[in-house]
Amino acid sequence: MHLFSGGGFLITLAVAGASNAALSNPSFGPSLNGVQTLQNSQSLKAPDDLRLLSNDVFTVLSHSAFPHHSVRVKRSDFCDGTVAAYTGYIDVQARHLFFYFFESRSEPEEDDVIFWTNGGPGGSSSIGLFMELGPCNVVNSSSTEYNPYSWNERANIFFIDQPVGVGFSYADYGEIVSSTEEAAVDIAAFAAIFFEHFKRFTGKPFHMAGESYGGRYIPLFAAAILDQNARLVEHGVPPVNLASVMIGNGLSNYLHMLQSWYEIQCTPASLPPVESISSCVRMKQAVPRCYKMIKEACFDVFDGLGCGAAKLFCESELVNIPAERNPYDLSRKCEGELADTLCYPITKDIVAYLNRPVTRALLGTDAIPANYSSIGWDLNRRFMALQDEMHPTQYYLEGLLERGVRVLIYVGAYDFICNWIGNERMTLNLEWTGQSEFVAQPLREWKVDGAVAGLTRSVGPLTFATIYGAGHMVPHDMPKESLELVKRWTGQEPL
Repeated sequence: MHLFSGGGFLITLAVAGASNAALSNPSFGPSLNGVQTLQNSQSLKAPDDLRLLSNDVFTVLSHSAFPHHSVRVKRSDFCDGTVAAYTGYIDVQARHLFFYFFESRSEPEEDDVIFWTNGGPGGSSSIGLFMELGPCNVVNSSSTEYNPYSWNERANIFFIDQPVGVGFSYADYGEIVSSTEEAAVDIAAFAAIFFEHFKRFTGKPFHMAGESYGGRYIPLFAAAILDQNARLVEHGVPPVNLASVMIGNGLSNYLHMLQSWYEIQCTPASLPPVESISSCVRMKQAVPRCYKMIKEACFDVFDGLGCGAAKLFCESELVNIPAERNPYDLSRKCEGELADTLCYPITKDIVAYLNRPVTRALLGTDAIPANYSSIGWDLNRRFMALQDEMHPTQYYLEGLLERGVRVLIYVGAYDFICNWIGNERMTLNLEWTGQSEFVAQPLREWKVDGAVAGLTRSVGPLTFATIYGAGHMVPHDMPKESLELVKRWTGQEPL
């Protein structure tokens, strides 16, 4: 059994109904559920100020260092109502990645920039935007409401549908992305093009954040941006000021997470045990065998067939939560069928809201895909077939730490699939110059408004934190504590 490790999802880049092919032929494009979208071939001169962008026509951004990448962007004032909002696409020849960008409610020109992606793999960042940390929450299939705990209270923020094949992102001729390494190239190019063209944000601290499978995405995306900076300097372009990575309930080391599935189900690590004693005895006996099998076939030397067989056996032995339980929050029952609602029926309203012709016209989405979906199952199957989650993501985190990039690992205490025990174990086993000091540091309480919000451990650039009362999607479950966490982190204040 493979549990979709992405109740949280990806970041989005949006546009005004025009693919790259359409940009060479100004015309009214195909009808989108009865709404015609304007396709305009003009590459407007990129302004230094996003606020000068058109609401109706895309501005196309490019850079000589990235001849195969460009960015289409326009104003799309929606969702927040108090700040400027934009949508667009990262165009990689025939591939198109959709995004949303919201300016800060505080001081856009002074505040940091956050990139957000959900997980899956295959999950759309519309989940993060419309039910977690975005400026508005979808309340039903036709309306939204203001979110006072949005992370753009103190930061400028992107939400991106990636890789291609997720959400509103698509390919003209069926091109695919099958690994995080491939996806990282496009995200790094986008970051460079954006900061080069919009001088208001050039040099601003840039934080890459993600959830769930974002624990795999974000370390590689951040490393690609950091490694790319040397190339930018060669072209006379200011490097991207990568300040930190922020990973919520992430999957960054499968081996460490596998061990924790027994502990979270069969011990009072967060809640009373949810499994029967007989089931827990069977699981406990399987843990050392599974650890050995996965370590030898997937990590020590990668053996595709052996790794796949070990994963299939171990997940069947260790992923056994009762059907009525929500695997993303063990304190709750699953609402609806897991495969249909992810245990949160509001996800279906988000899909319906984004499929409304009036919504798509406002966002400026291209006519493809004809029907928006919050989960790209084809992409999920490709990534799983190549066992992308078994790749050594922890090495990228270690490399970032050694180069002074701050790393925040935060975890809702009630999650099962990407739980706090596995994430703590992952942080304690990271091999970097501060490891001994970090391991020796005891967990301590951190508070919000005088109330204990969770536990934390921090040394130098590495911080680990739990959030009480939250499951897999911390901003959804504990919005006030989530926002306070982000404010302190971007403000470089201790928790």
